[in-house]
Amino acid sequence: MKNEATYWITLAHLPKWGFGKINALIVRFFHEEKISIEDFFNLSESDWSKRYMLSASDIQALQNAKSELPNNAFLAESLLSQGYQMVPITSPEYSRTLKLNLKATQSPSLLYVKGNRDILHQPSVAIVGSREAAGKSMGFADNIARLASKEYKVVVSGFAKGIDKQALDSAIHYKGQSIIVLPQGIATFNSGFKTYYKQIVDGDLLVLSTFPPKAGWSVPLAMARNPIIYGLADEIFVAESSEKGGTWAGVVDGLRKGRKILVRYPDPGEKNANAVLIQKGGIPVDFNGTEIQNHSFTYPLVISPQASRSLDLQADIPDRIVSALNGKPLTPLEILDICKLNISVGKLMTLLKGMELIQSQKYGKTTKYLLKSRLSAPEQKELFT
Repeated sequence: MKNEATYWITLAHLPKWGFGKINALIVRFFHEEKISIEDFFNLSESDWSKRYMLSASDIQALQNAKSELPNNAFLAESLLSQGYQMVPITSPEYSRTLKLNLKATQSPSLLYVKGNRDILHQPSVAIVGSREAAGKSMGFADNIARLASKEYKVVVSGFAKGIDKQALDSAIHYKGQSIIVLPQGIATFNSGFKTYYKQIVDGDLLVLSTFPPKAGWSVPLAMARNPIIYGLADEIFVAESSEKGGTWAGVVDGLRKGRKILVRYPDPGEKNANAVLIQKGGIPVDFNGTEIQNHSFTYPLVISPQASRSLDLQADIPDRIVSALNGKPLTPLEILDICKLNISVGKLMTLLKGMELIQSQKYGKTTKYLLKSRLSAPEQKELFT
């Protein structure tokens, strides 16, 4: 195991090689040619070039990596002796959920873990949200974690303060199982292992990292961790989001990929971006995570300051446009005609671009406008993918 782990550490962190490129190579030597990773590294440069069509720069990168084998052998031995495990993407212990959600292009080639690896194969829920969340959002995270634990679903946490930490703490409180996805190397989480020693020993917690074991926390690693959190989850619940930061970026990215994102339905007057995420395709849910059918949510008619300054408009024009678009997509000329607007097409286009509720969409060579909340599920998937 130590010998194989040495080679996986070496391959997984090739400089400037993304997961997609590394995984494509793994498919070639492991699945197609059915040779081990050690055998691959022992091939000649000529074999690398002819059999795998690798460029001179790729071959040089592999040769440079081979020079790190002695250091990585020492690292692998140290990690294994401390109870860490390495799970390569070829292993049956690797999370199928992660592969399914992130595909070969974004799935990490190697997982570093400590704890109960069987947790990787259980139904899972990610509860995400702002680091500054409080009140009802924290209560929502606690309640969803409680329900998940009751239903034997694993709670996936990014271990950030706020919603992430609340979800983890609640899962532990309700005797559930959890995965902590680290924004750092697994060997730098010493204080965390002391804190959660009992949960790890009891088999209720798995700590996971995709980064070099000794890598310290950093903003880029924290952002790179977010897709792993979403990828490990069968269900994604958003307790609260602002219009920037990791939660926002992760949810928008998930919607673009066609993921089903369950967003807590906000109370009137809440200062967060939950309504905007619902507007973008998130599914509104109540405090218990149950989907709200046929909701009568009225999205705020937000118009950009630039649009409002550049147009001398009657106050009711945005409402008239929304009413006109309540039935079907319309071209700008159709909007002008139906709404009886005495403005130019150019001014109308400026207004439409400044209204967050309005979405443009191509129909052949024609551009039409429609309400985002009126998009069907297939249209939403097409729009945000």
